[in-house]
Amino acid sequence: MDDDARIRPTLSLEHWLDRLAEPTGAPGGGAASGIMMAIAAALLHMVAAYTRGDERADAAGQRLQELRAAALEAAEADGVRSAELGEALAHPGGPARDPLLRRAAVAAAVSSQRLGGVGVDLVDELHLMAAIGNPSLAADLVVAAEALAAGLGGALTNLRACVDLAEVHATGGDEMSSDLAEAAAFDERIAAARLAASEVAAETSAGAAAS
Repeated sequence: MDDDARIRPTLSLEHWLDRLAEPTGAPGGGAASGIMMAIAAALLHMVAAYTRGDERADAAGQRLQELRAAALEAAEADGVRSAELGEALAHPGGPARDPLLRRAAVAAAVSSQRLGGVGVDLVDELHLMAAIGNPSLAADLVVAAEALAAGLGGALTNLRACVDLAEVHATGGDEMSSDLAEAAAFDERIAAARLAASEVAAETSAGAAAS
């Protein structure tokens, strides 16, 4: 292959991955989940772009561009929450630690809910592209579905961990805040979306193999 034709990851991506590999948690697994969702959105956008002559695909392309931006924004914000949670976990013991940890865990849970919400919206677009997308892009659709399922799984894992952490460090008389309750209730929607993405991947892959 001609060296000029090689498409390398940008330096900023390499730097981001270097940061992800460091023991800082900023970015961490939540941010990585957002990146996987953004990759899924970009791949679905490509499928839509190859599905020419269908107005539904054209409209989906615009939505997918917006969802990709939302996933990246949520990933960046999650890195901040992850750093704050890490600082709270490193706080020396004492009466101030529990409320500090609880606040950081609630904020991180809300961040995971936001990430999960982007993924839930992407599943709708995944279903549409599975129904109308150019069949020649079946493999790309499967990769998008797998990336989306992984991103949703990461958001779900972090959401559950942060909700548990917030509850463990509740001080006497604390009740679950409305933000934490809303984040915890979103668990089922993320789990259902993750399952749906995995099912699309399996069904599309099986259909491509049979054709």
